[in-house]
Amino acid sequence: MIDIFGEPHPGSHRPFSHATRAGGLVFVSGHSAPHDPHNGIHRGATATEQVREALAEMARILHEAGSSMDRVVMVTMLITDPADYHDCNAEYVKHFPNGLPARHTVRFGVPTEAKVGFSCIAIAAA
Repeated sequence: MIDIFGEPHPGSHRPFSHATRAGGLVFVSGHSAPHDPHNGIHRGATATEQVREALAEMARILHEAGSSMDRVVMVTMLITDPADYHDCNAEYVKHFPNGLPARHTVRFGVPTEAKVGFSCIAIAAA
């Protein structure tokens, strides 16, 4: 059985769900920091701020799907500018105090001003 979380509404520009849960694992789609200026939500100006906000969004999605940051086993960091790599890493490690999950980093380009985004795989709560 596959459980879907945060499925897009009809007409959405987002052709994917926030996360799926299957086989005891939670798969979180790539997400940058939330950004909705009309509602006073800004992703942050620096890579450090965007890492913090993007990982908070990932934690929120994991919670909704029945997992948590301390159950993450694999992360993909999506970064637009390699010059931000050091700052991203400096903030990233703060969010995994019990040990760093496996990770790979990919340079990406999306039609937004996002500097960084994350996707992950986590173990679902028993």
